[in-house]
Amino acid sequence: MKTILLIEDDKALRENTEELLMLADYSVITAYNGRVGITMAKEHLPDIVVCDIMMPEIDGYGVLRELSSDEKTKQIPFIFLSAKTENKEIRKGMALGADDYLTKPFEEEDLINAIESRLAKVKLLQRSSRSVAQADEDINNQLRTLPQLRQFFQDNGELITFDQSDIIYEEGDRSNLIYLITKGLVKCHSMDEEGKELITSLNKSDDFLGFTSFLNNVPYMESATALEKTEMVGIPKTDLQELLENNKEISLQLVELLTGNISDIKAQLLQMAYSSVRKKTAQTLLQFAEIMDKRTGDDIKISRNDLASVAGIATESLIRTLSGFKKEGLIAIEGRNIRIKELKALQFIN
Repeated sequence: MKTILLIEDDKALRENTEELLMLADYSVITAYNGRVGITMAKEHLPDIVVCDIMMPEIDGYGVLRELSSDEKTKQIPFIFLSAKTENKEIRKGMALGADDYLTKPFEEEDLINAIESRLAKVKLLQRSSRSVAQADEDINNQLRTLPQLRQFFQDNGELITFDQSDIIYEEGDRSNLIYLITKGLVKCHSMDEEGKELITSLNKSDDFLGFTSFLNNVPYMESATALEKTEMVGIPKTDLQELLENNKEISLQLVELLTGNISDIKAQLLQMAYSSVRKKTAQTLLQFAEIMDKRTGDDIKISRNDLASVAGIATESLIRTLSGFKKEGLIAIEGRNIRIKELKALQFIN
């Protein structure tokens, strides 16, 4: 008989769910808050954990973080129960490593099906552990280049979609996933001491996103936001770490790629520090055009605040400079759209 740990602070719901699970022939242990739930998980090592999110003492996210960091409990399947239905909350739970997410009120059949499918998955993985290990070895032997690594992300990663202005992750969040952008445009940004946003990088399709540290649980050191409808695939950081440890060729290519990104950021900072407002504005327009794969005559739809943030100038100064470029015939402005008319001329602005 499989054992389920149910962590739920609502007594009535806890008792009703416990009865439901027992009738489905499961052994059930319960906890009335997150702190007690963590203790019971480590003591009893249940086959699966079903956990509420909003609880006193320690919430569901805290429970998952604690169990995921313990070697004895990190492999236990984990299902969230919550009244929260926002996409960002669901993404947060899945990014932390949850196996499933059910919203309250839930159907009895949905809960049983979710539990059965997770337990079946564990059983299948245990049965095929040797073949999986062999398959992993085969994959490691096949991967030699960054394009192959990108294909590995697309074949094995979790697909996540974001609408324009959706937050992908925030500074300080736990960094569990490394992403590959398959469609769209993403800005990485931080806030200075005065609360002013600084865009640190622009990332397009085929760019990797979310690197912090492979060896330590370092949180994200900047935030990431979708500038347009974006699709990404995410791979757990631990999986990528294992892959890189077994393949030095890809590791070196990835280091070279990241080193190039650092050089680009340094160049951007130097431009922000020493260039004129006109040159900063022109170079930022060219940078967005390149990242978004725009040619002369194509529209660039980007907020003035984002342009100013990348350029490192006040929004008012940027708007005045854009007006000057328009009068000179270098660009055309229609609402939020900017169309570069003289790309080469912008390249030579000082």
